[in-house]
Amino acid sequence: MRRVLLFVVLTVSGQTPPHVPRAKEIVYTAPAAVDTETGLRAYIERYQTDLGALDRYYRVEEAPQRIKALRTFHNAWLQRLAAMRFHELPQDAQVDHILLNNKIRLELRRIAQTEARLNEALPLLPFADAIFALNDDRVRVEPPDSAKIAATLFRLEKEIQGARKELASRKGTTKGATANRAARLTRELQATLKEWNTFYTGYDPNFSWWTAEPYGKLNKAMEAYADDLREKLAGVAKTDNDTIVGDPIGDAALRDELRYEFVPYTPEELVKIAEREFAWCDREMLKASRELGFGDDWKKALEQVKTLYVPPGQQPTLVRDQVFEAIAFLEKRDLVTIPQYTKDIWRMRMMTPAEQRVNPFFLGGEQIIVSFPTAEMPHEAKMMSMRGNNIHFSRATVHHEVIPGHHLQMYMTQRYRPYRRAFYTPFWMEGWALYWEMRLWDLGFPQTPENRIGMLFWRMHRCARILFSLNFHLEKWTAQQCVDFLVERVGHERENAAAEVRRSFEANYPPLYQAAYMLGGLQFRALHGELVGAGKMTERQFHDTILQNGSIPVELVRATLTKQPVQAGHTSNWKFYGPL
Repeated sequence: MRRVLLFVVLTVSGQTPPHVPRAKEIVYTAPAAVDTETGLRAYIERYQTDLGALDRYYRVEEAPQRIKALRTFHNAWLQRLAAMRFHELPQDAQVDHILLNNKIRLELRRIAQTEARLNEALPLLPFADAIFALNDDRVRVEPPDSAKIAATLFRLEKEIQGARKELASRKGTTKGATANRAARLTRELQATLKEWNTFYTGYDPNFSWWTAEPYGKLNKAMEAYADDLREKLAGVAKTDNDTIVGDPIGDAALRDELRYEFVPYTPEELVKIAEREFAWCDREMLKASRELGFGDDWKKALEQVKTLYVPPGQQPTLVRDQVFEAIAFLEKRDLVTIPQYTKDIWRMRMMTPAEQRVNPFFLGGEQIIVSFPTAEMPHEAKMMSMRGNNIHFSRATVHHEVIPGHHLQMYMTQRYRPYRRAFYTPFWMEGWALYWEMRLWDLGFPQTPENRIGMLFWRMHRCARILFSLNFHLEKWTAQQCVDFLVERVGHERENAAAEVRRSFEANYPPLYQAAYMLGGLQFRALHGELVGAGKMTERQFHDTILQNGSIPVELVRATLTKQPVQAGHTSNWKFYGPL
């Protein structure tokens, strides 16, 4: 009863809660000094927590408000790190300092790149600033001026109609990648506007009365404009779901990414490394081909191996047995600690046809995701899937995905230095799994020529990933040239090659992700030779210590294992591949 009376009194007296406008910009202050005697874990966890909160608040990646807030955030953290007495920290904390400083500087470079790419596309997006502003007001829960908003929506729809008419004049002067980026941003802004509209519609009758009609027209105009950008400027038909465009980052950004990963080689030098590794694969493939009676035509031997697939329904059993085979091989040789728990808790699911369009092979971790055709797939797609996931190709990748690869990695990084997951790098994650393909080869895991061809196919594939991903981002190859290269040089099925390239350039992977497999593996192999090969560590000590130090650039793994002194602002100096 008291609640009802209070409501009446407030209503009659005309009192309403005071409106306190929220700041248009998030003001961030880095944390004060914390105890660093046992490392920088508290700093890193605070960094992750605060960054996560800011990232969730500003959900539209290219929004100028988000770009400004993230720049302010990271600069505040740089100042805090600079104030620390680096030389007084224990070595483990010094490594953490280098890692955090390195990550922050990369994030600032990526922010600048996002801003530059947005500015490059903005002439094609006359409606973007207004939608950013509407969304910002919604996030801050500013009361909407519905009549004014309706006028804005009406104006934006007319601007889009005008922009559609101007597209023909832009043909030939606008890069296909820029047009494709503008189309992607248009759809992202369309989704942002839909979420904005849903927030008010039905809850605010005045808003709905004013905006329903102009919002509906604007939504349709944005849909049509995104299609026009793709078709008229990027050269991809509305109904074309197969053409891959991608968005190369260019030479300068590629070198920035290499600096972050502590890789002291230029893109051109990495191409030479890939070509040398390819030459080794060619020689080994010829040996296996000759053993199978195909002479020097190794592609015929490869085609023969592709026909060795299991009947429908038997792929899960095959993969299960291959998991246990790899574990037994590792344990017999005492190569790495494998907790019983990890051997018991891994799971499996089958990859859907839609997923196979982006990733035609296996994915892994605690759950291995297995590729194999389903009944409703077209006959040609079925055959490509079975041939691309045959017995020997599968045997060469199952240990990459489960144990000692991604499943074991993820298990260990959740238990040792979990805060270092902030510094995740594919050079550690994928490089470790690829290193084991090399190590198992050296230890005799492939027992037959077919086994060796299965392993060599993937090793060639990782060499090819360096070549096609770097050449694409350097704007030397088109996406279609990348597909053709995988088919002709490695022996991929064409649909599988297209899926691999689509995954590389349209699935939001970092630009060096595909190159990181082979390059990270070569880093671990060089470190193995330096420590295990020289008798300074056993196999098991070496592998266990790597897993317990977390997913960090391999050069800093090396500094940790060898107890090398490091300096603030450490830069790469480890030529893990030697002279070229």
